[in-house]
Amino acid sequence: MTSRSPSSAIQKLPRSGIRVVYDEANNYPDCIRLEVGEPSFATPEHIKAAAAEAIADNFTKYTPNAGIFDLREALVEKLARRNGITTSVEDIIVTPGAVAGIYTSLAGLVNPGDEVLLADPSWPNYLQMTLLLQAKAVYYPLRLEHDLVPTAEDIESRITSRSKVLILNSPGNPSGAIIPEERLQEILDVARKYDLWVISDEVYDEIYFDQPPPSLQPLDTDGRVLSAFSFSKSYSMTGWRVGYIVGAPDIVKNILRAQEPTSSCVNAIAQKAAVAAITGDQSCVAEMRAAYARRSMLVTGILDDHGVAYSRPTGAFYTMIDVSPSGMLDVDFISRMISERRVAIVPGSAFGPTSGNFARVSLAASEDDLRIGITRVAEAINEWGSA
Repeated sequence: MTSRSPSSAIQKLPRSGIRVVYDEANNYPDCIRLEVGEPSFATPEHIKAAAAEAIADNFTKYTPNAGIFDLREALVEKLARRNGITTSVEDIIVTPGAVAGIYTSLAGLVNPGDEVLLADPSWPNYLQMTLLLQAKAVYYPLRLEHDLVPTAEDIESRITSRSKVLILNSPGNPSGAIIPEERLQEILDVARKYDLWVISDEVYDEIYFDQPPPSLQPLDTDGRVLSAFSFSKSYSMTGWRVGYIVGAPDIVKNILRAQEPTSSCVNAIAQKAAVAAITGDQSCVAEMRAAYARRSMLVTGILDDHGVAYSRPTGAFYTMIDVSPSGMLDVDFISRMISERRVAIVPGSAFGPTSGNFARVSLAASEDDLRIGITRVAEAINEWGSA
């Protein structure tokens, strides 16, 4: 007789350290929340209006599993214009947020025991997905001396005969780093040398502070790259749950098969809202991008004034602060910040096994919250370290 115990993969699944901090900070109503990557902006009005129109028109039925045609058609144009990716409607899958797209991409690529190469630090959901699929996570380091940008050498040093998929993220969460095109080419050459699939997480592609980040797929010559994008960050649509995956026809076909049993289709109303987002006035994106750039300058200026080391963000809306001078473990530092200084940030160890010297700060909060919160963090690092 089989046991009625839950799945062993579920039992071994670690909680996201971001959510642990989120729950702890909820105990303090006056806590400044710098832990979650949640844009402080409302969804733009023209996007909400399109959703209301879809409801009025009774556009509330099932849609094709891959997404409605007019959305995928608009995405073909966007990918060509913004990302330099030449593709077709058939090679795009609309997903319930990029998180679902990345998960089904992994599901379509890995077998139990295969190795997935993850950055240390990287978004903790990658590890959770890997473990759920009974694959093995192998970390490659991101180094502060390289501004947390990966190198081909560090990735190659972690490759084994079991390596199957490499996950890249640019602009990065939690690093805030953009991988330059020449580095992307070097990394892709390594992936080609060892015949690895590459999942390129580009959900922050519209959030940058200097030059637009290059996409990986235009450098791909043999169909090994799957690129993931999202409406969540660029259009402040986190709760709408619309993302998309693009790649070569053969692999996209398998990803679509993996999506079919997990989500019949993306919310029909949200897809119509996404059409309005991608085809409408883009000034809202530019305004949010400019606000994040100002917040980045504000935060790094405060850290510089207090002599606190950090990774300089060039995109997304995060930075990693070195909290090791406090003389405390990152989790203890964060817990004390919440209880004593009423500021919530995320321990670096939530993002990778060797990132415990760091803490992640989200730049998505308001300027007032960032000014007060980061000053408290910087003062605590210096005060507690000298105590």
